[in-house]
Amino acid sequence: MTLLTSLTLAEARDGLANKSFTSLELTDAHLGAIEAARTLNAFVLETPDQARAMARAVDAKIARGEGGPLAGIPLGIKDLFATRDVRTTACSKILGNFVPPYESTVTSQLWRDGAVMLGKLNNDEFAMGSSNETSCFGPVVNPWRREGANTELVPGGSSGGSASAVAAMLCMGATATDTGGSIRQPAALTGTVGIKPTYGRCSRWGIVAFASSLDQAGPIARTVRDSAILMRSMAGHDPKDTTSVDRAVPDYEAAIGKSVKGMKIGVPREYRLDGMPAEIEKLWAEGAAWLKAAGAELVDVSLPHTKYALPAYYIIAPAEASSNLARYDGVRYGLRVPGRSIGELYENTRAEGFGAEVRRRVMIGTYVLSAGYYDAYYLRAQKVRTLIKKDFEDCFAKGVHAILTPATPSAAFAVGANLDPVEMYLNDIFTVTVNMAGLPGIAVPAGRDAQQLPLGLQLIGRPFDEETLFSLGEVIEQAAGRFTPARWW
Repeated sequence: MTLLTSLTLAEARDGLANKSFTSLELTDAHLGAIEAARTLNAFVLETPDQARAMARAVDAKIARGEGGPLAGIPLGIKDLFATRDVRTTACSKILGNFVPPYESTVTSQLWRDGAVMLGKLNNDEFAMGSSNETSCFGPVVNPWRREGANTELVPGGSSGGSASAVAAMLCMGATATDTGGSIRQPAALTGTVGIKPTYGRCSRWGIVAFASSLDQAGPIARTVRDSAILMRSMAGHDPKDTTSVDRAVPDYEAAIGKSVKGMKIGVPREYRLDGMPAEIEKLWAEGAAWLKAAGAELVDVSLPHTKYALPAYYIIAPAEASSNLARYDGVRYGLRVPGRSIGELYENTRAEGFGAEVRRRVMIGTYVLSAGYYDAYYLRAQKVRTLIKKDFEDCFAKGVHAILTPATPSAAFAVGANLDPVEMYLNDIFTVTVNMAGLPGIAVPAGRDAQQLPLGLQLIGRPFDEETLFSLGEVIEQAAGRFTPARWW
């Protein structure tokens, strides 16, 4: 059964269709792998009974010839997605044992297409973090280790559980969310593929909100093809989400293997940071050479407002978070810490329920929205956001099809490295611009560092042109090969 977990999603789909094995067998193999890998802390809730029931139901459908595009495929679900009758906490104490009576649109579409839920995956509390260490369930451990060392490494965040579970072959793919890099950064640090779709491509309904104008759901998978398969089921218009865009969902998988000959790929000079590690610079050059060898044309481009993206992001995102998190007050659901007055109940509940990073961001957000500072900070950050978006528009107007950049400034670092908050925020330096401009971005494994840890490259695309990213991503994947961690857990 162990062999079943090493299949790609596409291979498992074909095997199920050919009746080489059943969904129940595939599900059982993954449930066994999850049980054996609890030391990674990737899952915060395992749902074996539900998984087996879903698998049996799908097997019956496959036997009748009624299987959907994901029929029988076992997936992990980030704990930010509401799952009907299954605990959903955003990995925060303040939500306690909240069990939603409804299903998020994205997960309901996965179940519609025949997928099987293995359980809920760990993430940074309310998706606020770049290392998956702020979760109330404790940190997630990266299945990768430095060569010859036993130091536990972070998988990146906030979708660290999703990335770790996919890399360790505990699920065939996972849902994730990306507000400033939370799909692409953990994918890069775990040797997996993660795509943040264009803002509005996937419904946000039923996903616990962090920053509503930046959040976007997407998949993490083992290969570019697998992520394209998942993306097709996750995307689509949803009348329940007013930011959801009413456009037909293309067959993303059809873009895999398409020629990239004649495509213009921009290389932005502003991403060459002072003190950037030589191995990241080398990886970037290698990625450019692979695309060139496939027939693409590399051009230098300028995105002059890039240097303002991180500070502007860390004004806008906390501002929206402070508004979104105001609803967690101990009155209607989740944790309640009593007080002598309603004000004290709010204070006690929020002080007890929110972790340090969430409190930090709520306070920053409340400050920048306050009467004396709104114009100086929030309004100015929104103007900078418009300029960042225009940089990309100008670039695409010159015929550039996609932009190639590093995905992260380094490989995975140690759990408990105790980076100060600003150092931690710098992990998002290559990814936040994509969210600020609402664009699609994909992280693809492209190489390893001197300690044999995976490193990723990022491709940024035009709005709603994820297909080009899948085509280009596959070129990098084919050239770099796939990376699998040596099993130690």
